[in-house]
Amino acid sequence: MTGAAGPPVVIVGFLGSETFGLAAQEALRAADVVLGTGRLLDALPADVAGKRIEAGGALAETLEMAHERRALGERVCLLASGDPGFFGLVRVAAARFGPEGLEIHPAPSSVAAAFARAGTHWDDATVVSAHGRPLASAVEVALEQPKVAVLTAPDQPPEALGRALLDAGCAARQVTVCARLGHDDEAVTRTDLTGLAAGSFPPLSVVILQAPGALDGGGAPTLAWGRPDDLYDHRAGMITKAEVRAVALGKLALPATGVLWDVGAGSGSVAIECARLAPGLRVFAVERRSDDVDRLRENASGTGVVVVEGEAPAALAELPDPDRVFVGGGGLNVLESVMGRLRPDGVVVATYAALDRAAAAASRLGHVVQIAVSRGVPLGGSGALRLAAENPVFVCWGPD
Repeated sequence: MTGAAGPPVVIVGFLGSETFGLAAQEALRAADVVLGTGRLLDALPADVAGKRIEAGGALAETLEMAHERRALGERVCLLASGDPGFFGLVRVAAARFGPEGLEIHPAPSSVAAAFARAGTHWDDATVVSAHGRPLASAVEVALEQPKVAVLTAPDQPPEALGRALLDAGCAARQVTVCARLGHDDEAVTRTDLTGLAAGSFPPLSVVILQAPGALDGGGAPTLAWGRPDDLYDHRAGMITKAEVRAVALGKLALPATGVLWDVGAGSGSVAIECARLAPGLRVFAVERRSDDVDRLRENASGTGVVVVEGEAPAALAELPDPDRVFVGGGGLNVLESVMGRLRPDGVVVATYAALDRAAAAASRLGHVVQIAVSRGVPLGGSGALRLAAENPVFVCWGPD
């Protein structure tokens, strides 16, 4: 419900102690009453002659005071931080006074200032607030998007966000924490997720999270895939061969962020190369054999791959739904379980040595190709080479 008619309620945004634009300065000088927190009232220029009233209580009480003053014909000015239309008081004030009852003079938002301090553009960023909202919602966005700004709160400070992201298995992120923007004690901290979780930061901060593939200059993912088999410790040749791995990775069409499962991971070669190609992915490698799990953990050390010991499909129950899945082991029941969890527009790639299984998988996924590789090996001691054929492998992928 809108309030009674009268002069428009003016809202002026500050960045630190500064307003922006001549119109904002003139609106402050013309005000009969100025309402704001003590910090913002202290920032007012000396030539603002209106009565200053500290408004540190509930927003509803401040708006009611503004309504009463406005009804008396006084020109009321409300002070706000940054852009009051961006997670600010404009939403509530417009509901109280109506859009026609407001005159708004914004300053740059805290998010715009934070990205400026981070030295990067933000037209491709996602912004989420943890003020009065579940932290889990902010975490979910940060897990899925390559460039995110999170507005933290006293009860959900930056370090709580960091711990929650690590607990959720978030892949590598470059972190910039910006606090008290525009003030003399402004603080900008560059770190990673571990440093974010272990730190102690002002609770009212803007936390910028960038996946390596989203960074401006440097930090790009590797373009090396189908790496030599001997780079991975494996059990008697039980590894997705380099050439098959290269095709499978191409069919996966890895996104910059999201969730990937490598089911029947064995040595972990596919999971590890996915993590290298797309560092913003959360990669889970699932393996049932304890001896293979030991090799897998060693191979994956330092890559960010999360190793899950257990047999699919039961071992998949607690994992987040996937955007991409590589199935390198297990029967068709595993494939069906995977398909039931796949997110919209997701992709599954599965490899098989047996034609009957490949045909059944292809009927479910839509595509199949046979990879037949012959390797050059020495022929006697002459220095000549012969071609030694590997067993063919069927690669299935889909859905369309």
